[in-house]
Amino acid sequence: MKKNESQFAIRAVGISEIVKVLGNDSLDEIHVPETHKRSGLVIPIHLFARDGVTRRGEPVTCGLPWPRGAVRSISEFELFEPNGTSATLQSRVLDRWSDGSIRWCLFDFLATTGTEDGYEIRTVTKSSIGDPGTSSPASSAMEIDTGKAAIRAGNGTAAKPSLVSGRPADARNPSDVTVKIVLARDGKPDEILTPNFTAEWIEHGPIRWRANFQSDPLPDGLMAFGFIDAFSESPVVRVHFTLRNSNAAGHPGGNWDLGNAGSAYIRCLEISISLPPSDGTTQVGYSTESGMTLEYFDGPLELYQDSSGGENWNSRNHINRHRKIPLRFRGYSMSVGDQVRNGLRATPVVFAERDGRMVGVTMDRFWENFPKAVEVREDRVVLSLFPKQSSDVHELQGGEQKTHVFHVAFDRDDVTDLPLGWGRSPLLAHADPEWYSKSGAIPGLTPKSTDPNVDYLALVDQAIEGSDTFFLKREKIDEYGWRHFGDVYADHEASYHKGPDPLVSHYNNQFDVVFGCGVQFLRSADPRWWDLLIPAADHTSDIDVYHSDRDKAAYNRGLFWPTFHYNDADTGTHRTYPKSLRSAKSLFPGRDLESMGETGATLNQLYAGGAGGGPSASHNYNLGLMLAHFLTGNPTYRETAIDLARFVVAMDAPRAILRPLSGEYTGLATASGGDDYHGPGRASGNSIHALVVGHRLTGDRSLLEKAEQLIRRSSHPEQELESLDLLNAELRWFYTMHLQAIGQYLDHKEELGERDRMYEYARLTLLHYARWMAKHERPILDTPERLQYPTESWAAQDMRKVEVFQFAAKHARGDERTQFLTKAQWFFDYVPRKLNEFETKSLCRPVVLMLNFGWSRNWWRMNPDASAPEPQVSKSADDFGEWRMFVPQKVIAIRRAKRIVALGAVAGVLLVLAFIWNYLT
Repeated sequence: MKKNESQFAIRAVGISEIVKVLGNDSLDEIHVPETHKRSGLVIPIHLFARDGVTRRGEPVTCGLPWPRGAVRSISEFELFEPNGTSATLQSRVLDRWSDGSIRWCLFDFLATTGTEDGYEIRTVTKSSIGDPGTSSPASSAMEIDTGKAAIRAGNGTAAKPSLVSGRPADARNPSDVTVKIVLARDGKPDEILTPNFTAEWIEHGPIRWRANFQSDPLPDGLMAFGFIDAFSESPVVRVHFTLRNSNAAGHPGGNWDLGNAGSAYIRCLEISISLPPSDGTTQVGYSTESGMTLEYFDGPLELYQDSSGGENWNSRNHINRHRKIPLRFRGYSMSVGDQVRNGLRATPVVFAERDGRMVGVTMDRFWENFPKAVEVREDRVVLSLFPKQSSDVHELQGGEQKTHVFHVAFDRDDVTDLPLGWGRSPLLAHADPEWYSKSGAIPGLTPKSTDPNVDYLALVDQAIEGSDTFFLKREKIDEYGWRHFGDVYADHEASYHKGPDPLVSHYNNQFDVVFGCGVQFLRSADPRWWDLLIPAADHTSDIDVYHSDRDKAAYNRGLFWPTFHYNDADTGTHRTYPKSLRSAKSLFPGRDLESMGETGATLNQLYAGGAGGGPSASHNYNLGLMLAHFLTGNPTYRETAIDLARFVVAMDAPRAILRPLSGEYTGLATASGGDDYHGPGRASGNSIHALVVGHRLTGDRSLLEKAEQLIRRSSHPEQELESLDLLNAELRWFYTMHLQAIGQYLDHKEELGERDRMYEYARLTLLHYARWMAKHERPILDTPERLQYPTESWAAQDMRKVEVFQFAAKHARGDERTQFLTKAQWFFDYVPRKLNEFETKSLCRPVVLMLNFGWSRNWWRMNPDASAPEPQVSKSADDFGEWRMFVPQKVIAIRRAKRIVALGAVAGVLLVLAFIWNYLT
């Protein structure tokens, strides 16, 4: 689909006015003039609908960034409709600059599309704070009135459990939404659960109300929770429903397979919406796919989506714990009365109507998250999130969760001609790329339209254009289904695969796919990036993160690695290390595993029966989740990003069992490429970055202090760099990740106004490494003989050096600054040129690296004199002592234990000698 198809582009004020107001200052130094504060910012809002259907008063939620110092109170925001009149706007602050002004704000409003002019959000000076357009805190009210319906969230009884109830404003009897979970018991009768939910309205605004809900305790480690949104002048609610298995997963020998201990087996999970009691006839209305007309009939309906409907619908990607593919047919089957119809990909709207009362349901991304079912049974509509029609039970692994988003109507709504039709394809609201850039909320961001680097942009756009897009990659292994949808096919791992079926490999947010798609969306406002961003954020939050507190601290709430290199995911699904991995040794006949860096180290562990895999610091990305939260207001993304920050602290904390021998940290937060290396690496880099993100989201000072501890542990302004073997790409390529994290830490400290001793330490360290790099670094592929596999990804990794030199240039002066910028430009020119030599340039990993790195180069072209302020304290490298390689708790404890044993042995020998001496004398 082309970018502008079915897009309602709403614009009344040109971006030139915004640019004129904000000027071309450095993004770090934007100050809105006082005259502009009085007249106000004017931000055009664009609306996009995938189906192109006109909307009338659809509830829209949109997160927007704001320049530092521009807006301090949500009372300064106003919404203007296409006719120029002020309209109701709900606002909530998501993030603030360190000076207290608003950096990201969430807006809710009712949008009508198809008009010539557009909506605008303006800032105006107001004397009052907390006007009717603001979002209020939690409400004690049990039931809220939207104007068209009365909605009650949870708080039912054991006799009448309810997730949410609703009725038209002029009706008495409510319709109840209940949940039924059927647990499969091996060799025993299934256990039927009808959980009760408690809920609390936590937001109370003029456009949207939100209630959090939590089920009563459930067996098998299960817990159900989420939130419900109700909307002004609407009988519709949107439900985010999460079912989590909080058990620890069994992972014998480091293998994390389906069927292991800790899994919960679900026969079905049903959401049921009842019609009030009546003797009248029930009429059913349905539209199975987007664009299909509404049909009516009397009688029951059942629509079951068994598979994706794609050409590779029965891919090995869908094997179960028995290594069988449980899918029965391609697409969906629908029975309507006595008729049976078949189709490929359904996104149904279904409702039941009787005596003037209507209840209905729809779910966006229905077929993509198969298996799914929707039915009308007598007096109720049933949405099956895990349907009983499936030929197998649904396995939720330990620490795994799944969130489903669906809309429920308690009466007929008229947003679209098809009742509830808008719920299966909600509007996307966004600003211009120029505004995202000029806000300064993402340092270094510029609009794609201003970027002259066409070769680089072509590499980026491979994700959404051409013959090998990320959308087409999904089709190759059928990356669909409730567990898989949103992940990216890691096709680069299939480079050495032979056989009729494609190798199945999952990317699991490696190098932060979520952020890469997010930043490209901000640069272009192309909705195709959004269609990658949100599913990726959802998948990462649900499937890739280990949602358990019952396992080792080294694993709990961490992010699973991508599928192991060149191996099939098999029954390990998205958990990296399946039992079948041991057969991967045949992929490396006669190879020296020690020369293969982290890959070889892990294989050695597995072949030796070692601990194997699981979440770790070396694969921990949460920046994209934070950005997704700012763009949508979805609290799940925020909570997951914070969990990944706290994961770093927990894994590194000293283990109590070893405290008698050593109180040192475990070192798990900084061990890269082996337990004995704690220099600059991917573990330390990802840990520092995750902690900085966590600090920004929470304000928890201990997270920032932990990041600073790890910077000191892994790097130093006077490190002897030759001994670190940094030019050995197989073992040490990742040191640039650490330097990127230092650059991001410095940006964060600068924004906080903390140019203190630690700021100077990090600054001098960055410059120390950049000077060495300027003298010694060259493209990794210049020496292909030193690489196990000299692939296209090595060329793409060199784009990280561009970022490091740019960060260093901000903190350098004079000729040295010029040298760093020259080096940055050289590597930036090299990478596209080299990548274009490879026919494999469109593989997943090099494309993701291009999404994430290189986009800031245009900003430096436009701001060649940008520089960071001087530190508030002046220190030389000599002031920071000497750096030594960190030694973790376990190593120290083992050494001391050996000494104790040795001393004990010596003492025993002396006692024997003393006894003999006494006996002889």
